Amino acid sequence: QVQLVESGGGLAQAGGSLRLSCAASGRTLSFIAMGWFRQAPGKEREFVAACGWSDGTTDYADSVKGRFTISRDNTKKTVFLQMNSLKPEDTAVYYCAAGPRVSNDPIKFGSWGQGTQVTVSS
Repeated sequence: QVQLVESGGGLAQAGGSLRLSCAASGRTLSFIAMGWFRQAPGKEREFVAACGWSDGTTDYADSVKGRFTISRDNTKKTVFLQMNSLKPEDTAVYYCAAGPRVSNDPIKFGSWGQGTQVTVSS
């Protein structure tokens, strides 16, 4: 079992930045990819970004390309999501997830964190 704990959410103004962190513990060798997803009120959970632990392969949703950057620190088993040029439509609960491969499908990820709220004001 993998435990994931997110941090770094909060309130930002449009155009501002936030950095999310996700610390992994437990059977971390059981997965090779990490992902960030988000869910706004009344909407389905949607893919934001994902990366591979070993090769650093990354994938981004079109809506965040050029604004968000996913990265990882293998020694600390932590993945980050740097969010720049934030927009009000980025407001959501952001979830970290672990899975066997880089994917934009939440079904492919078996372990999830509790989520952290990001609110962007206009």
